[in-house]
Amino acid sequence: MELPTIAAPGVGERADAAADAACHLYDAVAPWRAREPGGWSRTAAEDAAEVIETTAHALARVHPRAEVILAPVHVALADLRRQLALPPADALTADGLPATPRTVGNPRRTRWVRVVTLPEPRQQRSRTTS
Repeated sequence: MELPTIAAPGVGERADAAADAACHLYDAVAPWRAREPGGWSRTAAEDAAEVIETTAHALARVHPRAEVILAPVHVALADLRRQLALPPADALTADGLPATPRTVGNPRRTRWVRVVTLPEPRQQRSRTTS
């Protein structure tokens, strides 16, 4: 199967930006010695895993067998999440797609922050008699 030379609108630019971002991420962690955690935090590791998972889901649409070919990536990331005590990836539907697809407008489930705030004081209603 030969791919076209021109991608759908936005696909080429976003793939290029993702590749650049991955290179910058590697450059940020490469100076660390192999036996150290490499400057990673729990949040950064979870974000990176989500990037790979989401990219693999997107790339699964490039070829009819791509999803099967990429299955080991998801298995490896699930194992890495367990080893790092990170929450599991989002559940998949019967079609193999995330149950809640990530979009720019949707917050990721792992980033929901519950902030406890004090309740506002009650406003006394003025009683008027008619």
